[in-house]
Amino acid sequence: MRQMTLIGFLQAQNCTNFAASWRHPDSRTDFLSVGYYQHIARVLEAGKFDLAFFDDRLAMPDILGGDHGHTVEHGIRCVKMDPVTILTAMGMATERLGLASTYSTTYYEPFHVARVFATLDLMTGGRAAWNVVTSLNSSEARNMGRTEVVEHDLRYDQADEFMEIVHGHWDTWEDDAIVLDKQRSVFANRDKVHRLDYEGRFYSSRGPFTVPRSAQGYPVVIQAGQSGRGRRFAARWGELMFVMYPNMQVGARATAELRQEAERIGRDPATMKVANLIHPVVAATKAEAEDKCAAIAALPTQDDSLSLLSEALNFDFAAKGMDEPFSDAELASISGLQAIRDRVLQDSGKTNPTVRDFIHYSGRGQLHDPWVGGPKEVADRMEQWFEEGGCDGFVVAATYVPGAYEDFVTFVVPELQRRGLFRKEYEGRTLRDHLGLKRAERGDWRRRAAG
Repeated sequence: MRQMTLIGFLQAQNCTNFAASWRHPDSRTDFLSVGYYQHIARVLEAGKFDLAFFDDRLAMPDILGGDHGHTVEHGIRCVKMDPVTILTAMGMATERLGLASTYSTTYYEPFHVARVFATLDLMTGGRAAWNVVTSLNSSEARNMGRTEVVEHDLRYDQADEFMEIVHGHWDTWEDDAIVLDKQRSVFANRDKVHRLDYEGRFYSSRGPFTVPRSAQGYPVVIQAGQSGRGRRFAARWGELMFVMYPNMQVGARATAELRQEAERIGRDPATMKVANLIHPVVAATKAEAEDKCAAIAALPTQDDSLSLLSEALNFDFAAKGMDEPFSDAELASISGLQAIRDRVLQDSGKTNPTVRDFIHYSGRGQLHDPWVGGPKEVADRMEQWFEEGGCDGFVVAATYVPGAYEDFVTFVVPELQRRGLFRKEYEGRTLRDHLGLKRAERGDWRRRAAG
């Protein structure tokens, strides 16, 4: 029977992706400690989650009004630690849980990223994944020594070359290259470790690579591209797709289009898993969950939304009044997450939405469309999406930590298991085993590059 994929959505910061979460009275305050993240990892592994996944950006939100003061004062994602370091600590506290982090193709070198994730994969026994992003706002550019953000489609053109180099390096050691013959003083077969010698329009990288292959071949690639150019990139490279669909009908259509794009470039759509973002608020009964949700929904402020919209869209929302429509030129100038802009245009039905429309329809900073209920109500909705909405599973975002993960594992996971929709035990040791993806063999990625 087909099984759901479950992913814990994490942040290496003072809050979850729900910026107001730190204000919740039951949120732990030791988010700067290793114990905080190791506890979350153990909870997710006890719930048999496929993986823990860190989102990340290379700047705190400071585009609203051109200042970081409000971000620091109100705790709007102002702490951002390196997630790979934290994943390593989480890996030491678990045995099966997959471990994924975001890393940008815009401001790092391909060899460096290939080595970071190949090392994480080896040190965790084949449990690593890389969420590929192209950095999208001016604050990140300035932090990384640039004067402006790279244009949207050009970022993806660069990222295609970046991916070819990373995968090329991951392929350079053959599986049986290491010999370890001490008597003959032969560490490895010299003919089974290769140079890459890549020369492209944007990047070059010689090699040979310095990290052998792991138990799963190489890390799983996560992608979230949902705009036109981003979707083509995702269809080419993504193995686990992180999506945010507003309803089942849109989800089913978008997933079908993504799989069709993959087929067009010669990929087997079955090599992709699609996981939709949800914000569950659960308890033993629906009434208790509704009470919890009311308390959580009261936590956000308007500044949360304006700050996070400015960050995501790379546009200063302080420059406009709340009910002032965006001009066509302003909408066209948005260089950040264009999928958010497009969703607001579609869902509002307006060609020139206002700032208030952006807050309402984007859900940024607010508790947007929470899935509220007891075990049955939440599992019913998940099952319906799983069967009809075009997704293979869910990215579970916490409204406060660690309680929201503990609630989900306590109440919802057993109900999904009872229905036969989710595993009771891990059947393998690597992340690819959990996801039902075959081991990555040398040369597999080239079919994507051929697209």
